[in-house]
Amino acid sequence: MNTLLLAILGYLVLQFGIGIWASKRVHSEADYLLAGRSLGYPLATFSFFATWFGAETVMGSAGTAYRSGASLANAEPFGYGLCLVGMGLIFARPLWRRQLTTLADLFRTRYSIQVERVAAVILIPSSIMWAAAQVRAFGQVLSLAGTFQLETAIALATGFTILYTVFGGLLADAVTDLVQGVMVVLGLIVVLVAVIMALPDGVTVSSVLTAPGAVTVRPPDDVTWLALLEEWSIPVCGSLIATELVGRVVATRNENVAARSALMAGGMYVAVGLIPLLIGLIGRQVVPPLADAEQVVPAVAQQLLPTGLFIVFVGGLLSAILSTVDSTLLVSSGLLSHNLIVPLFGIVSEAQKVRVARLGVASFGVIAFVLAVRAEGVFALVEQASAFGSSGALVVVVFALFTGWGGARTAMATLLVGLVSYLVGTFGGVEAPFLASLLFSLVTYVVGSAVEGRRRVVPFAER
Repeated sequence: MNTLLLAILGYLVLQFGIGIWASKRVHSEADYLLAGRSLGYPLATFSFFATWFGAETVMGSAGTAYRSGASLANAEPFGYGLCLVGMGLIFARPLWRRQLTTLADLFRTRYSIQVERVAAVILIPSSIMWAAAQVRAFGQVLSLAGTFQLETAIALATGFTILYTVFGGLLADAVTDLVQGVMVVLGLIVVLVAVIMALPDGVTVSSVLTAPGAVTVRPPDDVTWLALLEEWSIPVCGSLIATELVGRVVATRNENVAARSALMAGGMYVAVGLIPLLIGLIGRQVVPPLADAEQVVPAVAQQLLPTGLFIVFVGGLLSAILSTVDSTLLVSSGLLSHNLIVPLFGIVSEAQKVRVARLGVASFGVIAFVLAVRAEGVFALVEQASAFGSSGALVVVVFALFTGWGGARTAMATLLVGLVSYLVGTFGGVEAPFLASLLFSLVTYVVGSAVEGRRRVVPFAER
């Protein structure tokens, strides 16, 4: 067994140990899904950052820069950074005040149980697709470190991720996010320094960035402004009320921690997210043409780094992946257990609630594996996850938090119209299916509110 694989196994054992430690502090559903609502600034900030900073940032954005340069046509890392800032500025405080367990709870307390259940069913698939993207990237790292076939590596990655998440819940997730966030930053800095030092004589970072086609403000000629707006709207609007973000918000100690941690994490995301972009751009001068552009960061690291530093990089890459995938599995399981199974079967025992949530993690992990082995790439899965069903949910959440307009029928219709219009637009070849679904959702809610012909005054404490 090679040194790198041993180091990876050691790192994974450490992560698993944290999960076992955290499992001893899980006595209720709130402990498992929300870490007892105890997250302070350090854990909350790094949990926001590490959850959002996944494989699509490290590998996807670097691959895009390596393949076609950086331009406005690529929203990463600014799009998802703006999403975190938007959460901190607009949604964190009113969401925290609601004392939710999952985002679907808002649909129940503001509208009805039926709307809650439909919302949960619509929200779950996006988290599973996001988990699949991270599991696929995890498998790519394992296949790089050993002699595994990609499918075998993805299976091993899925198995570990399921075990790791099943035990510890959100507390283990948050604690490891702090460790993982530091590892991500260190790993990327090491690779950036190495790729800069490996530039050929006479080639500088400045000359690389100013080369024709490397960095452009305008999008490529074959990208329309509508496609550009679609590209940016998916990470900013499609992920603005993502269940993973909401889960962190409601797990914090108070609303100030929730809002400020999201803002700080947004700044960190953009700053650290620029590093993979630079590696992708500079890597074109260092490594030979790659069949898979998303492998540019691992390829650069493997070619340039000595074993010790390469291990640091791999630890950072695994950290970026693990900190995201456990969150997605946990959130999707929470929606299934808390909003569907527990109320439908009348489960009142906290121990049984935790067992149901853990079973959900395992089940969704298996589904994520199936999606991962069939996917075309990491970034494609993440974009699908951000856009799937989120337009209707965003519109309903905005009206629910900040207005008294609309009732259960309007909310239900908006959720369904948002989902159906996105799917029809995607499979029908519409140029901007997410924007179209967002527009249809908004019109549906406004018209539905007018047809219902009533307003409910929302008490200030609920806003």
